[in-house]
Amino acid sequence: MDSKVQDNNKMATAPLGKLMTELAVPTVFAQLVNLLYNMVDRIYVGRIPEVGHLALAGLGVTFPVIILISAFAALVGAGGAPQAAICMGKKDMKGAERILGNCITALCILAVVLSVFFYAVKEPLLMLFGASEQTIGYANSYLGIYLLGTISVQIALGLNTFINCQGFAKTGMKTVLIGAVLNIILDPVFIFGLHMGVQGAALATILSQTVSAVWVLSFLCGKKSILRVRKENLKIKKAVLVPVLALGASPFIMQATECLVQLTYNSGMQHYGNDYYVGAMTILFSIMQMLFLPLSGLTQGAQPIISYNFGAGNHERVKKAFKLLFAAGVGFSLVGTGAVLLFPQVFIRLFSDNAQVIEIGIYAARIYLFGFLIMGAQMACQQTFLALGQAKISVFLALLRKVILLIPLAILLPKLGMGTDGLFYAEPIADLIAIATTVILFARNFNRMLYQHADTKVKK
Repeated sequence: MDSKVQDNNKMATAPLGKLMTELAVPTVFAQLVNLLYNMVDRIYVGRIPEVGHLALAGLGVTFPVIILISAFAALVGAGGAPQAAICMGKKDMKGAERILGNCITALCILAVVLSVFFYAVKEPLLMLFGASEQTIGYANSYLGIYLLGTISVQIALGLNTFINCQGFAKTGMKTVLIGAVLNIILDPVFIFGLHMGVQGAALATILSQTVSAVWVLSFLCGKKSILRVRKENLKIKKAVLVPVLALGASPFIMQATECLVQLTYNSGMQHYGNDYYVGAMTILFSIMQMLFLPLSGLTQGAQPIISYNFGAGNHERVKKAFKLLFAAGVGFSLVGTGAVLLFPQVFIRLFSDNAQVIEIGIYAARIYLFGFLIMGAQMACQQTFLALGQAKISVFLALLRKVILLIPLAILLPKLGMGTDGLFYAEPIADLIAIATTVILFARNFNRMLYQHADTKVKK
């Protein structure tokens, strides 16, 4: 138990630069590996002989469903972990474990409901999301198998946050690493070796996620975890789960609205362009993930430090942690996005060797990704809002970028005669407005949030 207390106390006492590096580096690495997890299917599928560009477009129209499934994992996991960390900062270990138990049950219920629902509507839904007669077969085949692993996705993604919030960033990294390495190994075997095509890609993914889910549960039920899974905490209690869902609403909206964004973009590219544009858009979404996931890992690595010290009342340490996070986030987004804007062809060619798809992708990348240059500022502020338990303002900011700005712009600009260019320009316009709004709101509210007395203790 002494080692567990020491791990807990380092949140309050260890040098911030060293601690944030210790927590953020494994989390960033985990997100980079998770990136490979998500990308490898697309890279291999895009190179299936003769039909690769169609299979890639088919895979692309399944993304909204996959993102929505992941969003429900974030609703519970990203809402529960900061609440648990705040409880840990207050030395309320029983309250933190009640949150963990309730989240496990909620994730299992969501997995069943989501699987049944999407199986019932998957084909018409995929057509709505931009599938064509040439690509619906690939989309339907991939999603039909992927949905079998919904329970594994919910457990692996939703509960890994509870490992990270305890300060076990390296263990959380291993969760992703195990699944990603297995997926990278199985993908070519199933897709090309066994000639299973997109079905092989889906099977490799759900098998890998299942192994990750088993790893997470094994750790949380084991002796090394500070928070333990206990039978008496699995029964859902409204007083425990409602605050979790309220705080998780922001990351849920951020991911769920990505589903609406991809629906809007895929159907728009099909209407104003063709399957080549849908394929190019799939690649752009993938490149944005290449930038977003490591940035997300960086902010997630800092979140336990901010939440724990906020719960402990150590306001100066919270301020210093935020400043460090802000500088690192902006630096990363500038360098990472700058590399893509300067050399888009290098990244586009990772996913396709089709000349038309490459030409469209290179042109679009420099427009579509421009606003991401300073996305680190928004991510740092928004993650700190979450870490401080600020549910309402987090929800507003999550709605602002995608629902209030991006989707209306993506519908309006093409109709003004801009066609596919309107879709490309909608993203940076929405990004820049949302970033400016977030930073201004944060600057005006940070001290008030920090010093106001807020009773965040979980009720028994």
